[in-house]
Amino acid sequence: MVHQVVIIGSGPAGWSAAIYASRANLKPILFEGTTKPEMIPLGQLAMTTEVENYAGFPAGNIRAFVESAVDKDRQWNLPPAPNHQRDGQLHYAVQGTELMELMKQQALNFGTTVIGDDIVKVDFSQRPFVLYPGQGAPIKTHAVIVATGARANYLGLESENLYKNKGVSACAVCDGALPLFRDRELAVVGGGDSAVEEASYLTKFASKVYMVVRRDQLRASKIMAERALSNPKIEMLWHREVAEVLGDGNRVTGIRLKSTLDGATEVREIGGLFLAIGHTPNTAFLDGQLQTNDKGYLVWKRAFRTVTSIEGVFAAGDVADDYYRQAITSAGTGCMAALDAERWLAEHEG
Repeated sequence: MVHQVVIIGSGPAGWSAAIYASRANLKPILFEGTTKPEMIPLGQLAMTTEVENYAGFPAGNIRAFVESAVDKDRQWNLPPAPNHQRDGQLHYAVQGTELMELMKQQALNFGTTVIGDDIVKVDFSQRPFVLYPGQGAPIKTHAVIVATGARANYLGLESENLYKNKGVSACAVCDGALPLFRDRELAVVGGGDSAVEEASYLTKFASKVYMVVRRDQLRASKIMAERALSNPKIEMLWHREVAEVLGDGNRVTGIRLKSTLDGATEVREIGGLFLAIGHTPNTAFLDGQLQTNDKGYLVWKRAFRTVTSIEGVFAAGDVADDYYRQAITSAGTGCMAALDAERWLAEHEG
């Protein structure tokens, strides 16, 4: 059997593509990934709490809506609802997992087939294309939408790797509320919007948050920079970089910092280190078969079209976006990819 279109990835881009492809009667199959860091079910957005900037989900009684919309056998996956109250009712912006479960439900409602596995290898040299899941037989398809997103970067220090999950994390929202980090001094590496978001979130639990910044200013947008600079629990460590993560073998106890000006070092005692220094697109499984830019992101070969360097293969979301990297832009390009695939299939299959 040869499928019309297979979607690889389950973030906002993947689910939006699935919704549009399903409504076009393309009977899409979506591989949502496993628990591997490269491609987790529901994408990176599932590791965030409240999403205030996704249009159409203002703060309100979100949980009641989610519970009315999402199949009950999947509601175990919903995180606890934030305890924000207004007029005696829960009142908060949609959480990342809630938003992704709603998108998934919408795709399922229109007939998307969802497979909980990774695509580990592809062969785009023949038609139909052949995709190889981690488990099971190869899949043949006329069109492919790659929506595998991007993952967080680390510093690459041996000491950092030693203390991963022992005080080193790349996701404050995932881990910041753990007892390991509560009421401790923590550090965030980075100077962009993501770093400010991480540091601001951690102030809910930490006694103090250091931001380790290589320069003497933040790269973050003005409003985000002001938020960090005005927060009494955030202290800027300008012209510094992390040279070593220190610990007692069981957990992080500090970091050795190095000046980017004169190389001088100092030690700060902290209880956790959070990295917010960019992302790497999840394209390794493609084995170089699609053109990428100098950062490794898939290239769109036509302006405002999601076509890649191989006809019939389309790219959507953060795997092809090294600039915006927002949930709403990812969802938009997922829609575009599905429409591009539908029209390409119609043209080539009569």
